[in-house]
Formats: sequence, structure tokens, C-alpha cells
Amino acid sequence: MNGGDEVGEAPPVPPQPLEWKFSQVFGERTAGEEVQEVDIISAIEFDRSGDHLATGDRGGRVVLFERTDTKDHGGSRRDLERMGYPISRHPEFRYKTEFQSHEPEFDYLKSLEIEEKINKIRWCQTTNGALFLLSTNDKTIKYWKVQEKKVKKISEMNVDPSKAIGNGSIASSSNSSIGKQYLANGGGKYDLPSNDFSIPPGGFPSLRLPVVTSDETSLMASCRRVYAHAHDYHINSISNNSDGETFISADDLRINLWNLEISNQSFNIVDVKPANMEDLTEVITSAEFHPGHCNTLAYSSSKGSIRLIDLRQSALCDSHAKLFEETEAPGSRSFFTEIIASISDIKFARDGRHILSRDYMTLKLWDINMDSGPVATFQVHEHLRPKLCDLYENDSIFDKFECCLSGDGLRVATGSYSNLFRVFGCNLESTEATTLEASKNPMRRQVQTPSRPSRSLSSITRVVRRAGAEGPGVDPNGNSFDFSTKLLHLAWHPTENSIACAAANSLYMYYA
Repeated sequence: MNGGDEVGEAPPVPPQPLEWKFSQVFGERTAGEEVQEVDIISAIEFDRSGDHLATGDRGGRVVLFERTDTKDHGGSRRDLERMGYPISRHPEFRYKTEFQSHEPEFDYLKSLEIEEKINKIRWCQTTNGALFLLSTNDKTIKYWKVQEKKVKKISEMNVDPSKAIGNGSIASSSNSSIGKQYLANGGGKYDLPSNDFSIPPGGFPSLRLPVVTSDETSLMASCRRVYAHAHDYHINSISNNSDGETFISADDLRINLWNLEISNQSFNIVDVKPANMEDLTEVITSAEFHPGHCNTLAYSSSKGSIRLIDLRQSALCDSHAKLFEETEAPGSRSFFTEIIASISDIKFARDGRHILSRDYMTLKLWDINMDSGPVATFQVHEHLRPKLCDLYENDSIFDKFECCLSGDGLRVATGSYSNLFRVFGCNLESTEATTLEASKNPMRRQVQTPSRPSRSLSSITRVVRRAGAEGPGVDPNGNSFDFSTKLLHLAWHPTENSIACAAANSLYMYYA
């Protein structure tokens, strides 16, 4: 330094707000088309690599999509760019396969119908080119394996395939029917061709034995395990452990720990059920394992708190290691306070340092090393506060919106009504607060972001509060909100700025 002068470092420049563009839509509705209840998407999940995407619907189906823009060359998008391969302008996916995961059931002991709706999907580790995933409805978790299998066909028969039009085709067959076509002593069953079949004059010159060929491949989904009869209440969460061997499932009052290979027993690790149910004050709403520490998990409650527990402390983790909750402002309590404080979803950031939570009004970002309060609060539904009575009457106040974080942890996103979703920048200096619509023109309802978010500085932490600049009861363009169209489910690609979100039965994908 000249003359002893010190040059201070310039403050870090916050990332610029992203410009989101439409990428793809699957299952787009035509104008006036009525949506079937069973087709409404109820779960979305990217796998760890981002090359596969799974959706579940209310009809119990799981649909898989695979990425195509990097599939031809292999490797990640970033590696391909470094190697000079031409990369398409945005991530592209295509339909891969689908299967029926759950069927409607009836609990005869409790006289309750168990609907087939998929509540959650979680990807497991890929092995030998096969895909593994967990899916759950209200009561039963299933472990699925999806892999390519060769389709076996019988060829080189004496019989002309074009004439084999009887009950069963001799020209081709699957594994299930090969064993049924035989000729046993005493006259076994044999699916003959039609009655006008005749042996050519002079007979067949030679007898050709059928040959089994397998030129084609087909994707097959097989259920490897069924984890049932472990929850008295509706399952709201499942989460894989980083050890690749265990997972948790959570209902309103209990969290169970499972081994993927053992389906007939689980360990109850959290139980908040009181001895007298009249003393019940809160329920579990969401639970997730830490992405890197196999002994740590977090769960949220209907009172707006998040508890971090350590499985090394005791077998039954009723006592938490850390408690994250925001103190209530004096004089602000109302009839709706507890309802809107209930956390509907929590997600760990990829680095495991932060937890994102969504309640009815806000998104909150928490630092697991600081339990005094959230490090950032993003206002999502503050403009609906005057309408809480109406929202309570039509039950919209109980809607459970999901949330997600970008892979780099710089942005968060969540859904809203009128098929809108919001993207916020997490950086302290960022003013990013983007409102997008799940349509082919996502920026249609875009407004100017506020010039600067309001901040309050406490003695321990800086809290960012950022709103979407909406007026009460209307969207950014002054249109009234449609509470019947809500964007509850969305997922952020693990390595790129790409979001998949569900609007009724349609899956929309965007990139920036």
C-alpha cells in the first residue's frame, strides 16, 4: 500500500434479477376443457442429478420425464459447455413412462376410504442404470424400481404370422404367454390359428424351432417394497437420508424411521401425541432429513415452529436439539394468528446451512446456527390479510403451498393463487421479487419490483422483508384473485435456474 493507505473491499454486488422464459408444458388444457379430478398433479420432484423429473397425481399415477438436451452427449450441461458442445437454449424434457403407484383402498376397521392421491415423491439412489423412487399416499409408502427390459418375441415359426389370427398370436408373445403355448401328452392346451388353417400339400419341408429374440426394450416399473400399517394419521412427508439406506415418514403426530430393505418394521423416533387428545395443541406438518448429516432432521409444526433433532441423542427424539420460531408481536394476535402461522412445507438448502419454510402469508429463511429468528422473511400473501374471513369461509386459508430453493441457495420460490408463483432473491442486498404466471407467457402479470426492501436491524440478525407490491385482494395488474386456481406444487432444478410447477393437470417448465 502506498503511504500506508488501505483500500476497503467493495461490497459484493447482488446477482441481477433473473428473466424467466417459458420452456415446456405437458398436459396443457384447451380453452374450456374441464379438468378431471384424478388428473390434478399433487407432487413434483427432480432427482439429484436433475436429469429426471417425477410427478404424482390424485389418481395415484406417477409420471416420469427425462432430460433430452444433454442425453445425446452425456455429462452435465456445464461440462458440455466447457467441452464446446452446442447446447440448446434451455433444458428440455420428454415423457419417459408412467405407472399406477396407488389404488383406492378401504380401511374396514375405521370405516375410512383411503384415496389413491400421491402426497409425496422422493428419488432414491440410482443403481445399475435403474431408477428408484418412493411414493406415498395417506397411509402406504411404496418403493419403485424403473428399468429398461428387453421385450422377448418368438420368431422363425413354420406358421405364416399373417395367418395366425386365432385366440393367441403364435408369431409373437411376451414372457407371460410363452409358457402357455405347448403341446403335452394327452392333448394339452395350444392356441391354434383360425379354423381355415391348413397344412400345405406335401407338408412342411422342414421343421423350424421357434427362436426367442429381444430386439426392442420397454420401461418396466416394479414395486420392490410396500411400507404399510405404520401410521394412524395421514402421511404428510417422506424424506431420504443421506446414508442411502434409511428414510423417514411423518404424519400429524409421529415420525417413523425406516430401512429401505425392511418393510415390516419401523422405529418411531418422534411422538407428539399427548396422553389425552384434548391436550393436543400442535401437529407435525412437514419433515425432512439434513442433506449431508445422516443423524440430523427437521420437522415443522402447526404453531409455526421448526425443531431440529439429533438422532444420536436418544432413541425417541421428543426433545429437540434446536427450536426455530419467531416471537409474536405484542397486540397482533387475532382469531387467524395460529392458522396462518402453520408451516405447510420446509426444505433444507443444498448446503444444509439454511432451512426454508412456508406458512400461509410468508416465506422464511432460517440459519440453523441462529435460532433467534429468521434471517429473511418474504411477504407472499400480505395483500390477502383483509380477506382472511373470506378465505376461512371457503377453506382457502388451509391451502398448503410448497416452497423450494435454487441449487446455489441464492433464490427461493413458492406458489400463490391465480396460478401465480413468486421468486425472491436471498442476498441481503437483492431486491428481486418476481411474480410469474403458470402459462406460456409467464411475465404477463409482471410488475416493477420494489426499489428497495424494508429492513430492520436487530442486535443479532438482519431481517429482510420483501413484498410483491400488490394491493389488497388483487394481483399486480389489479385483477381479482381466483382462489380456485392455486399453484401448490413446484420444484427447482438442483443445478440450474429451471423451475417446474403444476397448475391443475398441467406441468409448466421455465428457465432463466
